[in-house]
Formats: sequence, C-alpha cells, structure tokens
Amino acid sequence: MTVPFAALAAGWEVAEPGAGTATVVWLVDLALPPSALAACDAVLSADERARAGRFLRSEDRDRYRASHAALRLVVGRALGTDPRGLAFSAGPNGKPELAGATRASLAFNLSHSGGLALVGLSARHPIGVDVERVRPLPDALRIAREHFAPDEAEALARTPAHAREGAFFGLWTRKEAVVKALGAGLALPLDRFSVTLPPAPPRILRMPEGPRDWTLRTLDPGPGYAATAAVAGSGDFPVLRALPVGWPGLLR
Repeated sequence: MTVPFAALAAGWEVAEPGAGTATVVWLVDLALPPSALAACDAVLSADERARAGRFLRSEDRDRYRASHAALRLVVGRALGTDPRGLAFSAGPNGKPELAGATRASLAFNLSHSGGLALVGLSARHPIGVDVERVRPLPDALRIAREHFAPDEAEALARTPAHAREGAFFGLWTRKEAVVKALGAGLALPLDRFSVTLPPAPPRILRMPEGPRDWTLRTLDPGPGYAATAAVAGSGDFPVLRALPVGWPGLLR
C-alpha cells in the first residue's frame, strides 16, 4: 500500500525551505509527475543530468533527478542564492560539499530510499542523514555479525525475531548517518564503532577516533521506513521539516 506523502509528513513541520534554523532535516517526496521532473532537470548541472542518464532503471533515474533538485532547492534557499548557481565538489573521502563562493558556508547531506529522500543541513557542524525502506531481510543477523561491531550483533541476536528486521534497519541508519557525518566512507569500517540498537535512544557507545560530542536523532519519515540524523557536535538537535506537496514548483 502506498502511503500519501501528506500522511507521511503529518508529524513534521511542513514549510517552504529557508534560513533561520541551525540544523534542519527535510523530508522530500520523490514520487513526481513528468512535469515536476522537468522542473527538477532545469536546476541540475550538466554533470548531474549526465549521471542521471546513466541509471538503467527509470525509477532510479527519476529519484536521482528529484533528490538532487531538492538538495539544490533547500541549500539554495538556506544560503539565499539561486539553486542553479550552486557548485559542488567531493571531499577527501568522496563526501559532496559546497564549492566556489559558498565553500564551507553550510554542511549538508543527502539520502534517499524508495519514494523518500532526506536532506540534512547544519550551519555549525558536519551532518549525516540516512533513510532506508524497511523490507524483508531473512539474513539480517548474518549481515550484522559479518559487518557490524560484535556488541551490536549480539544485541540484535537478543531481539525477538518478529522485531529483528525493523531493529536492523534502524541500527543500519544510525551507523550510516555517523559515517556520512564524518565523511569517512570506507575509511571507517562499520565494526570499528558501535551505537545503540533501536528502540533504545540513539547514541554512540564506542568511537575510537573523531569528534567526542555527537547528537543523534531517530527520525520517523513514515510507515515502512527507518531514518537517523547524526551531527558531529553537541547542542544542534535537528528540526524536522517536510517540503510541501508540489515542491518542484518552488524551483521556478
């Protein structure tokens, strides 16, 4: 069953993107009609349009177009600049960052899965966001034992079988959000640090290196999804907002 975006966003502040809050995570509806996708294409760079064209499946191509246009929209509004004029570059481990005149003015991160995307913005600290569509995963425990920290895998093993998949995807988003906030990529293996397992509140249990202060928040983007925001700093609790229905119209 497809859940209407308005219902997904019911617990979020639905607003037009703009400045005024230090740390914001935006919920984005990626299910767009062709006319809205055309509006998205109009703000993408030539490189982004080329990347989109390399996807074999049309749904993957459309989600890329929509998610990257939404990123340009919220970053542009936060900086008070035209989304078309934003320039991006890759950091040391491949994490996208602003380039040109806006370099180092704002930290951001993008994640998408299924029909939803998250765009995280922070004016003060590195931020990472991750969203995953919860789906059947019979070998969740095996994956955890092979890739996660031992204490995380054991906590998952103690989780009742009926709740294990949801806990796995919640744990996965917590770890991915932390890695993305650090911009570490493959340089930080997932078994090098550990976080709490849902439904426990999110926090880092062990981190051998990097920032000492973290702010983690479990996000609720709607039924069938798990999501987390991680800020590499204290005092910046993310505010949750949702782009309004028909948000590509704000690109014009």
